[in-house]
Amino acid sequence: MEKGTRITFTEGRLNVPDDPVIPYIEGDGTGPDIWKASVYVFDSAVEKAYGGKRRIVWKEVLAGQKAFDLTGSWLPEETLQSFREYIVGIKGPLTTPVGGGIRSLNVTLRQILDLFACVRPVKYYDGTPAPVKRPELVDITVFRENTEDVYAGIEWPEGSPEVRKVIDFLNHDLKTNIRQDSGIGIKPISITGTRRLVKMAFEYALANDKKVVTLVHKGNIMKYTEGAFRDWGYGLIRDAFGDKAVTEDEVSKVYGGKVPEGKILVNDRIADSMFQQVLLRPSEYSVLAVPNLIGDFISDALAAQVGGLGMAPGANIGIPFAVFEATHGTAPKYAGLDKINPGSLILSGAMMFDYLGWKEASSLIRKGIAKAISDKQVTYDLERQMEGATLLKCSEFGRAIVDRM
Repeated sequence: MEKGTRITFTEGRLNVPDDPVIPYIEGDGTGPDIWKASVYVFDSAVEKAYGGKRRIVWKEVLAGQKAFDLTGSWLPEETLQSFREYIVGIKGPLTTPVGGGIRSLNVTLRQILDLFACVRPVKYYDGTPAPVKRPELVDITVFRENTEDVYAGIEWPEGSPEVRKVIDFLNHDLKTNIRQDSGIGIKPISITGTRRLVKMAFEYALANDKKVVTLVHKGNIMKYTEGAFRDWGYGLIRDAFGDKAVTEDEVSKVYGGKVPEGKILVNDRIADSMFQQVLLRPSEYSVLAVPNLIGDFISDALAAQVGGLGMAPGANIGIPFAVFEATHGTAPKYAGLDKINPGSLILSGAMMFDYLGWKEASSLIRKGIAKAISDKQVTYDLERQMEGATLLKCSEFGRAIVDRM
């Protein structure tokens, strides 16, 4: 590895040198293909933006199948230590081991590094085939809680000694009526997890001139978990941002139906209603703060509206660590074929450059990808849905993006 400088985190902020070391996991399946195309785009954008004054020093770390084949571990401790040491990293898609051991490498990374916010900005790029009539109305960033809810992985299989203990306790001591042949999972949602997620979402809205922050939940049914998420979210905004926020109730009763200048509207929506809202009235929403399970559903549903996961970037962000990632799976049947769309990882890299404060590089990446799509120079997933498009390989799409920066 070339010599570079560590990113540091002091007094609540990143300190980014001109030659930061960034650990990366190329990923499983199609991961090597999309990483090769993506890193070419990243390095080209940095070179074009800064003329050699800045550069990324890439450090490969292992996880997934490649790690298991080389080390016997799906997620070596050295990999976790690298993310801790260098603060910011990026990764391709990882396989989920079959059978025992780690439930999900992605979930494990999030939990060990306490990457509590899954951030998914969903925006339409002109010319991308989409199933809805007005995909350009979608410009929504989802902040999904990443460490709690049913994804915490606290569960026991039907018939196990552990599940019998849990069922006996619940039925005998708490007078519930759970069938004896049930599997059991626990759904924890905490004040701590909720408040720090909503705080990050509101700070993002402030920093990016977003007009609405929406708490999405199923609190009408799960009153003490998702309903509490709603209440704690409103409480955090009232406590920390009271002078910058206004609720729908206040807009109606105090301000005559209009949001005051300089204020961010804070509202909440029941989850099933929200799925209708993002289809029927997407322009009314800009930032969503959502518990883990529903956040997973709604971020993928939104991605479908703008062309699918191939065009959906994502990041897992905590304090101080952040790992940016492709949001799709490994697509093993296309591995090594130089075929898959690298757009998700490339746009996740643009998010990473935003996070580092290198906005000139991220702007070039987005400009290049937008122009490649509008010129109909695309990979198979988009080409088959576009009239008159040119079919490009994964690597060729990367070059088409760079040519249009």
